Amino acid sequence: MDIRISGEAFLSADDLAAAAGLNPARLAELVHLGLVEPATPGANQFTAATAAKLRRMLRLHADLGIDLFDATIIVDLLERLDRLEADLDTLRRNERGS
Repeated sequence: MDIRISGEAFLSADDLAAAAGLNPARLAELVHLGLVEPATPGANQFTAATAAKLRRMLRLHADLGIDLFDATIIVDLLERLDRLEADLDTLRRNERGS
């Protein structure tokens, strides 16, 4: 079930597992390994962004044979790069507007 708290969507562990094409036991294993983090420590809810991140990790693992630990690092770096590019675009727009 999709629950919204302050505008952000949250998924239960079962919903996240279904969204990522995993069984709940496999998701629990990934959480235990620290590859997937709940919205708050010890909780059973995950952000919608976690679903997208998990799908990217699994796609890297399946398509390229990348270890899930390495796939997690790659996805984290890609997300950081996306944020930096968005910040740079904002700065450029603000410069043009000045």
